[in-house]
Amino acid sequence: MPSTTPKRVLLAAPRGYCAGVDRAVIAVEKALELHGAPIYVRKEIVHNKYVVETLSERGAIFVAETDEVPEGARVVFSAHGVSPAVREAAEARSLTTIDATCPLVTKVHKEAVRFAKDDRTILLIGHTGHEEVEGTAGEAPEHTIVVNSPDDVDGIEVPDPDNVVWLSQTTLSVDETMETVRRLREKFPHLQDPPSDDICYATQNRQVAVKKIAPQVDLMIVVGSANSSNSVRLVEVALQSGAKASHRIDRAREIDEAWFEGVDTVGVTSGASVPEILVRDVLDALAARGYETVEEVRTATEDLMFSLPREIRADLKAKERAGSA
Repeated sequence: MPSTTPKRVLLAAPRGYCAGVDRAVIAVEKALELHGAPIYVRKEIVHNKYVVETLSERGAIFVAETDEVPEGARVVFSAHGVSPAVREAAEARSLTTIDATCPLVTKVHKEAVRFAKDDRTILLIGHTGHEEVEGTAGEAPEHTIVVNSPDDVDGIEVPDPDNVVWLSQTTLSVDETMETVRRLREKFPHLQDPPSDDICYATQNRQVAVKKIAPQVDLMIVVGSANSSNSVRLVEVALQSGAKASHRIDRAREIDEAWFEGVDTVGVTSGASVPEILVRDVLDALAARGYETVEEVRTATEDLMFSLPREIRADLKAKERAGSA
């Protein structure tokens, strides 16, 4: 017998672009406007396929390392940050650099430098191989141990158990990170906390919103790319918080008809590197399937904005001066 419960969508808010992602994407767009194509970008500017494809169409060229950039060319460092070694490699090739590192990631880098100067062992909670972790660890490689999960803790050995501090990747699951910290503190009772929370406000806010709606939904759809750490975490948070099912998609066309059997309420959210147009496409696809009622569930309001990278601001001022001369 078909369900008589009305079909509806609970739309998480906040969702999508955070201030750091917005700043990084605009930095590439402005660089293209000011200097023309090509503009080289080391790694993906943010972890989203659509954003990378759109910027590529406008003339951005994404490379894995700086040695792929022609000498003397202009290169943008992604929002995830880079190590000092990458900066040195760029300088050796006489590259003009634009640093689009998220200011919240830069904060963690500065913490790593300071703790290393104090000869502390830094336990960096994060995922080995993620660009952000590589950049942060690269600030103090001899002092840093990457902790991938709570299960890593038992195998950690440090020179001085009384001189240990933890830092974290900014895009992790808050709950899992705190569980890792709990286990670290059991092993190292004198473990020092960072001066302020490393997991970024946007990551936390999106997880809180998902926790709020997950118990009410039969299916949670998370819009975000597979290499987006914060998007992948949202799927996990949804399942842990009571959603009956949760799936991550890049685009609306990836929605699977099989997901909707017996589903009355669908939750929708998006990772911090996802433009709103992709969410709107998903809502249109759901409406076509009868899920026309959309209720936004807001748990926080975000108004943080970051100024553009100083290199872009300097170029914009130079252009203004040239135009008024």
